[in-house]
Amino acid sequence: MGIQHFDGTAVEATVLGTMTRCLAHRGPDGHGFWHSGGVGFAHTRLSIIDLAGSKQPMHSVDARWVLTFNGEIFNYRQLRAGLRYPFHTDGDTEVILAGVSQHGIGWIDNLIGQFAFALHDTFTGTTHLVRDRLGVLPLYYSHTSRQLLFASEIKALLTVLPQAPGVDMLSIDSYLAARSVPSPHTLFEGVSKLPPAHRAEVTREGKITIIRYWQPPAADPRSRWPDPAAIDAVDQAVTEAVDASLVADVPVGAYLSGGVDSSLIVAKIAALRPQHRVQTFAAGFGDARTDELPWARRVSEHVGTDHHEVNVDASDFETLWPQLTWHRDSPISEPADIAVYRLAQTARQSVSVVLSGEGGDELFAGYPKYRAARAVATASLLPFALRSKVIDSIEGHLPVRLARARIALRAAGAVSRDEQYRTWFAPFTSAERTGLLRGIPTRAPARDVTTSGSDTIRNMLLTDLDGWLPDNLLERGDRMSMAASLELRPPLLDHRLVELAFRLPSSVKVRNGTTKWVLKEVARRYLPTEVVDRRKVGFRVPLDQWFRTGLRDSMWDRLTGKDSFVAQTFDQTAVRDLLKRHESGRFSEENRIWTLMCLEVWHETFFRAEGPVAMVSESRTEQPRGTETYERIDQ
Repeated sequence: MGIQHFDGTAVEATVLGTMTRCLAHRGPDGHGFWHSGGVGFAHTRLSIIDLAGSKQPMHSVDARWVLTFNGEIFNYRQLRAGLRYPFHTDGDTEVILAGVSQHGIGWIDNLIGQFAFALHDTFTGTTHLVRDRLGVLPLYYSHTSRQLLFASEIKALLTVLPQAPGVDMLSIDSYLAARSVPSPHTLFEGVSKLPPAHRAEVTREGKITIIRYWQPPAADPRSRWPDPAAIDAVDQAVTEAVDASLVADVPVGAYLSGGVDSSLIVAKIAALRPQHRVQTFAAGFGDARTDELPWARRVSEHVGTDHHEVNVDASDFETLWPQLTWHRDSPISEPADIAVYRLAQTARQSVSVVLSGEGGDELFAGYPKYRAARAVATASLLPFALRSKVIDSIEGHLPVRLARARIALRAAGAVSRDEQYRTWFAPFTSAERTGLLRGIPTRAPARDVTTSGSDTIRNMLLTDLDGWLPDNLLERGDRMSMAASLELRPPLLDHRLVELAFRLPSSVKVRNGTTKWVLKEVARRYLPTEVVDRRKVGFRVPLDQWFRTGLRDSMWDRLTGKDSFVAQTFDQTAVRDLLKRHESGRFSEENRIWTLMCLEVWHETFFRAEGPVAMVSESRTEQPRGTETYERIDQ
């Protein structure tokens, strides 16, 4: 985190201290400051590599470069061996400084890992902000004509902004469309999110330039991948990715849901580190329809792990909802956020790092929607008016249990191809959002990532990789794990594996109705057949029941009460009709209700009478005991 004043006004240590106190949960093992004139950097440390050294902010030996770095560089030892530099530490932080010192900012292309960092060039006065290729780690900033503020979480910016920001009403529509706001925007006015695979250059005068430095490879229609070659290549790439992500000087464990992705990762860890029993962690909800704990136990027994479980119920939601919204800085987009936090709490008692399975579905087409993608694309060729009439007729007669069929119909009814790809995860369609928003202005999509090619599955994967994954799943993973001071690593998002996945044809991802085919073929080599072939459930929370029972009163109070932001912002007839539809039992509107509830809790957390600055500063008045402080002032 840090500050740059373009008018040269000195950055005060007390301001940097305010920012670090706000993010003490991200770095309970130490904190440091550096400030010189109009520039100041700060850092909170969760010690993972080079535990005794690598204090930050860190300077290059010639004092030209200053770095504050969040993340891990998995190939830092290999990079270090190729650099001629007088190293003073044994960690990955100084390797970044050495590489940039010798080769310039473009050297970051060599990094393998997950990272968000800022580099200040004291010779030119330019500050560089860099975010990793897939967006595993976050980086937010506020840029005005006067100053640049940046941090890993928005709350650190809110504590030092000269004026508390309001709600960015232009982003409300984006949130209703995806349960998150796509970069570069956020729900806070004047606060931006650096997109994955981008870096920003900010000059001493305040000019900002955003540069994309990586993207998935283009499809090569001439390439041929026989099935055995594709399976072997993915197997080897997953092995290399898991091996790289195990680099640490502290214990490393893994989340284990019992699904293909997490189970394969656990099996790979066990094979790569046979001298250590893997610590695994799973969550359940006490609902036999959706609980995956028995499958996680099955995999644990097969691989031979030390397994830990945690159960989550409706009371956890009421208790933790505001607290985790504070950590998220945004509405909790997925009900599983709360389960992931409880899981992180449990894991942190045994390890400092966990590996998780995010990315497998977005790389290898694991969601059920990919199975129906081509049929929906074909149906979309019908005239829009005819499609809408037929779809409305069918949807009104679908039973609750056919929720996936209803989602497919909604996608088929989208007005454009880009909206169709996003509708699969959208709580509200374009028409429904228009009815809710009552004339509130909207913003055109920031980026259309779909290609001009005819490969529907590839285009959907690119859309998910660009938005759903970083703005929803990875943001959730980072915030919920860091709330417990636990580092989360998704090895399937090693960019080398991502590049391989996008070179492979869609025919090895979806085949004969089987999603994620090639990854499942790899998994068969290490896991029981029944684990590989079981129906995908996902991290499912029984909200449909809870909104009719334990959370019913909260639902009505928060969405229709006189002080409700949702009630004041959206069409109340539409909101009440939504709640009544769900209570009737004929429809399951849990995802839409959840989306509105989380927006309301977010507004309660950050915009009630005490204001966002007071809220984020609450209980953050001093650093945790036992932390190590480092400060450097350059005159």
